[in-house]
Amino acid sequence: MPINAISLKLEPGQKATLQPASWQEFEEILAQLGERRSSRIAYANGIIEIMVPLPEHERSKVLMADLVKILLKVQKRRWEPLGSTTFKRKGMAAGIEPDDCFYIQNYQAVIGKNRIDLTVDPPPDLALEIDVTSKTELDAYAALGVPEVWIYENGKLKINVLREGKYVESEISLIFPDLAVVEIIPQFMRRAIEVGVSQTLEEFEKFIK
Repeated sequence: MPINAISLKLEPGQKATLQPASWQEFEEILAQLGERRSSRIAYANGIIEIMVPLPEHERSKVLMADLVKILLKVQKRRWEPLGSTTFKRKGMAAGIEPDDCFYIQNYQAVIGKNRIDLTVDPPPDLALEIDVTSKTELDAYAALGVPEVWIYENGKLKINVLREGKYVESEISLIFPDLAVVEIIPQFMRRAIEVGVSQTLEEFEKFIK
């Protein structure tokens, strides 16, 4: 195979783009990289992107996921978190590993599942991304039919809602339509820098209630 993922030595914060790439090459790179790794991979439109997040990226993704969990808890809604699970579908020639993701409307469909097969299972209802999400990543999310993608970057939250196969930036979340999450989430993401994560989560839960 012309593409060898093992030979790619990426430092935190770096990204490699490989093109053109076939579905078979995407699958082989996933196998080469294995499951116990820090890198993340995306595939769409014949392009493979391999990224290694920075440490602060990991901290931010955990915090944002915890904020979402509190929103769901306060609203007494059920959910299943799938983390950075690899979502892929050969028929759509697309694959993605989100920073985090949630099954909410469709949570019952994935209870107890360690592997997701998008030929029979629904995609996650919400995906979370920290920092720049490339066109390849968004194209992969769109091809897989993920209804909503949140991107937190430079202190701001962008909500991308899937409409007719393409993402449209929205001020309103499909999942939390009655909350101004584009304002609330960044406020508490910044608060964590001042007082730490545990206090921020306590304050957030009191605020939401």
